Amino acid sequence: MLFKKIFFCFLFLTGFASAQAQLQSPEQFLGYKIGERYTPHYKVVEYFKAIAAAVPDRVQLQQYGETYEHRPLYIAIISSPQNMTSLESIRKNNLSLAHMLQEKSSGSIATPIVWLSYNVHGNEPSSTEASMLSLFAFADANNSQSQQWLQNTVVIIDPCLNPDGRERYVNWYTGMAGATANPKLFSREHYEPWPGGRVNHYNFDLNRDWAWQTQKESEQRIAIYQKWLPQVHVDFHEQGVDNPYYFAPAAEPYHQAITQWQRDFQVAIGKNNAKYFDAKGWLYFTKEIFDLFYPSYGDTYPLFNGAIGMTYEQGGGPRGGAAALTQEGDTLTLADRAMHHYTTGMSTVETSSRLATKLIQEFSNYFDEATSGKSATYKNYVIKSSANNGQRISALKKLLDKNKIIYFRGNGNGSGFNYFTGKTENFSVADKDIIIPGAQPQAVLLRTLMEPQPRLSDSVTYDITAWALPYAYGLETYASNSSLTTNSRTYTDTVASISNNVYGYVIPWEGVGSAKALAAILKENIRVRFAEKAFTSNGKNFSAGSLIIIKNGNDKYDGSLGSTLQAICYKNGAEIFPVQTGLVEKGLDFGSSAVHFLKAPRVAMLTGTGVNPNAAGE
Repeated sequence: MLFKKIFFCFLFLTGFASAQAQLQSPEQFLGYKIGERYTPHYKVVEYFKAIAAAVPDRVQLQQYGETYEHRPLYIAIISSPQNMTSLESIRKNNLSLAHMLQEKSSGSIATPIVWLSYNVHGNEPSSTEASMLSLFAFADANNSQSQQWLQNTVVIIDPCLNPDGRERYVNWYTGMAGATANPKLFSREHYEPWPGGRVNHYNFDLNRDWAWQTQKESEQRIAIYQKWLPQVHVDFHEQGVDNPYYFAPAAEPYHQAITQWQRDFQVAIGKNNAKYFDAKGWLYFTKEIFDLFYPSYGDTYPLFNGAIGMTYEQGGGPRGGAAALTQEGDTLTLADRAMHHYTTGMSTVETSSRLATKLIQEFSNYFDEATSGKSATYKNYVIKSSANNGQRISALKKLLDKNKIIYFRGNGNGSGFNYFTGKTENFSVADKDIIIPGAQPQAVLLRTLMEPQPRLSDSVTYDITAWALPYAYGLETYASNSSLTTNSRTYTDTVASISNNVYGYVIPWEGVGSAKALAAILKENIRVRFAEKAFTSNGKNFSAGSLIIIKNGNDKYDGSLGSTLQAICYKNGAEIFPVQTGLVEKGLDFGSSAVHFLKAPRVAMLTGTGVNPNAAGE
């Protein structure tokens, strides 16, 4: 028996030693030290895969999507072996604290989750290099500090939120720089060409897209984020070459919905970061420039989802290259920049581990208050449906769904603030109106997105100061403290079959959905007309601009014209109506000179030097 125990102990130690032997540092795996050159995205992915394969009991890699250029998007989930065996229970328990799940997972221990997001702006590239240093430090069983923190913490690392933009920058810089980096800022390697690596494939700034999720990368990232709902989220950035490092606490204005605990934790983080920077003699600043107001950043969006959201900014950015000469005559290197980001990332996890109990307690309190209505400004928001706003209603519902905001059908009468008159008025709830209750898990995010006039504690802000959804979507809305009856949340859009035995079809011109449908129709080479003036057909009023498609001239579709048009309209949120005659009840008939044949336009967009890349993308 003693021999067997010794033998199994030997096998365990041998296996442990073998796993640790396979665990390579970034330098061992890449063949160069972090900071000596830029690491292309595929090598970053390979390194994360290698670490996950070497220590599967400590690191789990999940692909959550891909970019428009088909680069994979990954997160690495890291914790102690004990926590990793109950990872799904930890995740579910966290969602139950946020009232996103009905029941807690049995036997699970509340464990805070720290999410580290790197490189949302592609030409702020040093943080992806730092992500590999952090991954190794957390995966290494010989690192006693990190292993201690992971006993009560789960760390999630997203090494690169914007691989397409980063590769644009890294490929350019690698092809431009010589064997030795030139630190003088007037040299060519410090001036990247248009459009730069900041934006994604479609020239969109992903750091402004957290709430709106207009881009593929954002939508996929928020979906996986909502499956975990971390207690702490850090967004790593870079700024001008001459700027010292910036970390929390943030500058005013803070949005009024941000809690005192969220403010206090930022101070605690700042003090711990400062401790490490002081020891190294590194410069830094806090409480300047970067505020917490606009709700769609990588720091503010997590704040309105119950987390401690923070931005960390390292000097460098697109002009940083591999080495850059500052105004003070110092040379800022890529290695310096990566090490600074690595230090704050580790410090953040340390503080989160130390304050783990408080983090969980305050996170739970945050959502308890949200669901009880204590976080709400109004009991309900009522969105009125009408004959011509169906596409805007549909678009709003999609946004609410993406952000896990609950809404209902309902009925009743009440009074509330009318967004468009600015007065308190009476209203009644009709069948297709939307009721959004103020008391729900996403109460704070809802309140923030719906507030008619945000209050500023400081007039100097970093970004836009107005975004209320009723104004953005042009929807009649009431913010009300009246008690209303709600029923089914189901808004299933059933697709009724449409007859092909008709004269033609009319598609009302109501918004972006109609425009998308028209583009798809023209792409199918379907002949289409539009009405210059409003008309009435079969008892329904159609506005000017409505699209008219008649069977004559579209003979190649034979009996499938109706179903083809219906599929296009359903996909794009547009309505379609069959008509039995070209003779209208009011207005001008379909053969009128005021009904025009529509040819597909040929569109050119000017881009390149002199055009703002963000404007081109939007």
